[in-house]
Amino acid sequence: MADVSRDPSSLISTIPGVVRNPDPALDVAHEHHHHHLHHGANAHAEVNDDKAYTKGTTLNEPSVIPAQDPNDDALHRHGHPERQEIDVEKSGGYYETEHGSLEKDSHTNGVAEEADPKRHRISGYYRRYRIFVHIFIGMFFTGWWIASVVVHRHDKNWVIPFLLWLAIMLRLIFFHVPITIVTRPMHFVWNNTGVRFVALIPEKMRIYAGAALTIAVMLVGTFASAESEDNSRSNRAISLFGLVVFIFFFWATSRNRKKIVWHTVIVGMLTQFIIALFVLRTQAGYDIFNFISTLARELLGFAKDGVAFLTTDEIAANNYFFFSVIPAIIFFVAFVQLLYYWGIVQWFIGKFAVFFFWSMRVSGAEAVVAAASPFIGQGESAMLIRPFVAHLTMAEMHQVMTSGFATIAGSVLVAYIGMGINPQALISSCVMSIPASLAISKLRYPEEEETLTAGRVVIPDDEEHKAANALHAFANGAWLGLKIAGMIITTLLVIIALLNLVDGLLTWWGRYINLDGDYDLTLELILGYLCFPIAFLIGVPRSKHELLLVGRLIGVKVIANEFVAFNSLQTEPAYANLSPRARLIATYAVCGFGNIGSLGTQIGVLSQISPGRSGDVSRLAVSALISGVVSTLTSASIAGLVVSDQAKFTAVTTSS
Repeated sequence: MADVSRDPSSLISTIPGVVRNPDPALDVAHEHHHHHLHHGANAHAEVNDDKAYTKGTTLNEPSVIPAQDPNDDALHRHGHPERQEIDVEKSGGYYETEHGSLEKDSHTNGVAEEADPKRHRISGYYRRYRIFVHIFIGMFFTGWWIASVVVHRHDKNWVIPFLLWLAIMLRLIFFHVPITIVTRPMHFVWNNTGVRFVALIPEKMRIYAGAALTIAVMLVGTFASAESEDNSRSNRAISLFGLVVFIFFFWATSRNRKKIVWHTVIVGMLTQFIIALFVLRTQAGYDIFNFISTLARELLGFAKDGVAFLTTDEIAANNYFFFSVIPAIIFFVAFVQLLYYWGIVQWFIGKFAVFFFWSMRVSGAEAVVAAASPFIGQGESAMLIRPFVAHLTMAEMHQVMTSGFATIAGSVLVAYIGMGINPQALISSCVMSIPASLAISKLRYPEEEETLTAGRVVIPDDEEHKAANALHAFANGAWLGLKIAGMIITTLLVIIALLNLVDGLLTWWGRYINLDGDYDLTLELILGYLCFPIAFLIGVPRSKHELLLVGRLIGVKVIANEFVAFNSLQTEPAYANLSPRARLIATYAVCGFGNIGSLGTQIGVLSQISPGRSGDVSRLAVSALISGVVSTLTSASIAGLVVSDQAKFTAVTTSS
């Protein structure tokens, strides 16, 4: 190993006209000369030149073994590009693709990328004979559908099998036929009908016309149906009045009323109302959401089989939270990760995002997060736009957080179903809260800047956490499910303990002023009276007892979380005699992550993704929380407007 002194005289070169370099590896004195040969492992073996290495200029010396990295598997599959010696001049270097990423030229050094484990022999045969595989699948499901219609045309529902067959056939067809054969005629019809009709309306009057149309649809949809039980027209009128109050409140407290895009607000409210009409009024909508909820309920049975294997059949049959709900959460999260690996979750999110992107005129990042929140939760949905978080505008950041607070995630949906909450109400509430969160957020915090993702919907691949195969994805999902289940258990334990501590202190203090007996001073009593007007505005029947109970649930949900509120709704004797209308509206009002505890989750996730935006996230957090809570309450108001058979949506139905 050669070394060089720091003495200036050492910089005098032995070769005239060449200055010595202080770096031993670059010093001309250490240069070796020989005839040109094709260098190889044994080239010019008789020459033994002394080697000089650069010392002290790199973090790790050549003899230091690099530390293990969690991404070693991904690097191995891609040929360890960071370990390859690349001659940029010979290889043509790197170039920027149309997607904005740096790609290496295909002729780089002739180094072949190692094959991905997923690309095995079977996939090669599939790519070669794909059309025959698809023909077989299409014929198989066509035969199944025809047989089901013939055999069970009188005793089973035909809508779900038909929709399943149609979805499979369309997907198979569009593997080989461009989808433009459908979209172009649709665009032609729309451009020659809807666009021309809108063009007849003066531009200044279009917003007013859209608002008038939305109001007319809501009035007809609300009051045209017959009255039933406590779903009287007077109760519906109160729900409608509450919806107007919420919109007016957010308009009055808007950050910049002049910048409000009323198109987004109007379309959001109209979409939310139409979804509610479809689910709560039509038999087809009820059947579709009942089918989805039945699938979700079946997951509880599969998880119980796993519990029975680990324990006993008697323990698995218990309805204790730990044995019935927690295993279902772990299994469901693992299953979702498997669907995510296959690209099914991204496909659904993409379709939802494109719809809300074009219909409500929001940015691509906002559409992706809003569409993803009911599927994968508030933290995970923000991870989908991780490359863009640092560049989000303040309004976009507000919307991202509002979407997380407004709905619940699929990972806990099964838990609530296991507690006895009606699945159709839960699922429809999740979908209704997507347009509601976009509308309310844009009313409270309108866009004032230029957005980076305006005009495009992008869901980047998560290469860092990408699984090697389906088994790897399922195992990762099981571990993630265990962490989520553990977080739920510990959070419930400490929150319920804290609430009881506060209740104990308040009760002790209240007894000195004779607040005891049937009206002990508790946190729930205080929250019940504080949220009493909110319960009235969303359409709870005008009974002081029911208004107080539902107001208490809303307050507990905001202060603690929706788990505690749902548990009270299902287990406490005081709620056993709630009317069907009050129970349904309470279910919709509580169905969201809008609570103080979720503030920490949102701030933590977004600050971790982009530490430079942590200050902005903290400044927007409270406003976004209020917006998310009210978005959920608007879904409760609209449910109170359109539901006609409350009893059907207030009890868990048994699967056929």
